[in-house]
Amino acid sequence: MLGKFHGRGQRATVTDMTEGVIWRHLVSFAFPLFVGNIFQQLYNTVDSVVVGNFVGADALGAVTSTIPVVFTLIGLFIGMTMGASVVISQYFGAKDMVNLRKSTHTAVVATVVLSLVLSAAGYLATPALLRFMNTPASVMREAVVYLQIYSLGLIGLMLYNMGSAILRAVGDSKRPLFFLILSSVLNIALDLLFVICFHAGVAGVAYATILSQLTSGLIIFWLLFHSREPHSLSWREMRVDCGILKRVIMLGLPTGLQLAVTGFSNVFVQAYINAYGAASTAGWGVYSRIDAFVILPIQSMAMAITTFVGQNAGARKPERIRKGLRDCMVISLGLTVLIVAVIYAAAPFMVSLFNRDGQVLYYGVLFLRLNSIFDPLNVTNQIHAGALRGVGDAKTPMFIMLGSFVLLRQIYLFIVSRLTRSIYFIALGYPAGWLTCSLLMMWHVRRSGWDREIELFAAR
Repeated sequence: MLGKFHGRGQRATVTDMTEGVIWRHLVSFAFPLFVGNIFQQLYNTVDSVVVGNFVGADALGAVTSTIPVVFTLIGLFIGMTMGASVVISQYFGAKDMVNLRKSTHTAVVATVVLSLVLSAAGYLATPALLRFMNTPASVMREAVVYLQIYSLGLIGLMLYNMGSAILRAVGDSKRPLFFLILSSVLNIALDLLFVICFHAGVAGVAYATILSQLTSGLIIFWLLFHSREPHSLSWREMRVDCGILKRVIMLGLPTGLQLAVTGFSNVFVQAYINAYGAASTAGWGVYSRIDAFVILPIQSMAMAITTFVGQNAGARKPERIRKGLRDCMVISLGLTVLIVAVIYAAAPFMVSLFNRDGQVLYYGVLFLRLNSIFDPLNVTNQIHAGALRGVGDAKTPMFIMLGSFVLLRQIYLFIVSRLTRSIYFIALGYPAGWLTCSLLMMWHVRRSGWDREIELFAAR
């Protein structure tokens, strides 16, 4: 029974999604994730705004040009958090509290080990990766400084993300939000302190980011160690269960590889953009920061559907899974279209918040308006991918997304870069991948007997 894990008078913070109104579960679960994702995006966005206004356009380019490298480094780990979340949510849905506890402790140990490996790899590989991206000489030195400092502080980010994944798996998406808001406010304060008061430049915003992320990671783990819920942590149980670790890897590795390889593929995209000069680099970076907010409702609903499907797969309720998927698609599409309309209209103002240089403004508005109108395509691929992962099928989304976001995108860029010098067609490399992925995902859902596949996974 779940109740025996709650302290006397303590309110339960978990959510059982196997009963009740489906759309309400999805919205109530996704809303804190959405708000939390906004604040998480503020980490890097505030860095960019501060350096763009108080240091200069080259510093802005240095910070924003590192986005693909950062995504490559943490992509593998993000996949592992998804795998852990699915395993934990399925044990929670099945009311198997013994394996639930084994899975949380296994995930934590693996997180600490992987954070050390990725930090070392990121620090050592930074100069070579930035050279590979054709990073303009005017931003190279500061880009190296920012990325190496960021790499050394990855453990804070990884602790927070795994702690949040554990809480989300049992239906608690609210408390991670509170801690994230706190650390985001801290990040803003430290950015201003280090850059304006201490004149630390790019290094200052890097230190502000890693200190803030470490704060949120430590807070969420303090909560897990002091909780009396079934997913709480204990030093005595801090060991790896090989069987569960294998399940986490089997579910998380496909997603992690897809994210990491896609991130590395975006290094090539950044290289094409960098070839047009430092202003283009800064403008693309501003577009990336703003467009990251457009994808937030989709990401939040995708995480919600993964937990929803995981719990209902554990409870063996495939019909409820199908209804949840339909509701999630409609909600996500409506929110995304609304946000895209606002951002398209306000693009010049939004770009000017980062930097007012004429060339940076030109490129930033161009990239933002050109690409944002295609963002609704991501609803189909992200929501269906989240549902497939929830029932334990992480390989199909991996193959479809790698084929679309890596193979097709690189073929497209290789061809158009030799047919024209227009940056318009280079910028459309992202939407080309999104469109391909959406078409393939819809084909898979319609042609592969996905309903029967859900039943097979749910019966395991």
